[in-house]
Amino acid sequence: QLQLVESGGGLVQPGGSLRLSCTASGGTLRFYAIGWFRQAPGKEREGVSSISMSDGTTYYTDSVKGRFTISRDHAKNTAYLQMNNLKPEDTAVYYCAAAEYFAPHDNTWHVQDEYDLWGQGTQVTVSL
Repeated sequence: QLQLVESGGGLVQPGGSLRLSCTASGGTLRFYAIGWFRQAPGKEREGVSSISMSDGTTYYTDSVKGRFTISRDHAKNTAYLQMNNLKPEDTAVYYCAAAEYFAPHDNTWHVQDEYDLWGQGTQVTVSL
């Protein structure tokens, strides 16, 4: 059974950076699209970014474009979310998710029902 574990969250000042990792155990991520989602206090969980399983096509929600970068390393069975120029509104629990044989597109990459597996989440707090 494939399991996902996020790491890399923490407390950072506005303008700072963090890199989140999503590592899989019990199987390979090679045939999964990877998504990053976040849930801020009192808000619904939302899609942040996604990367396809094959050609590495990436998708981002508008609020993080130009600041966040999603990537994956098949050899390490890990996906990453590099977050730069962090803002207080980025504060949330961040989750990685995996969707087997899913080919994300502009109108589907953020649909949570497409993702089969979820990690436990990692807290990101952006504050002075």
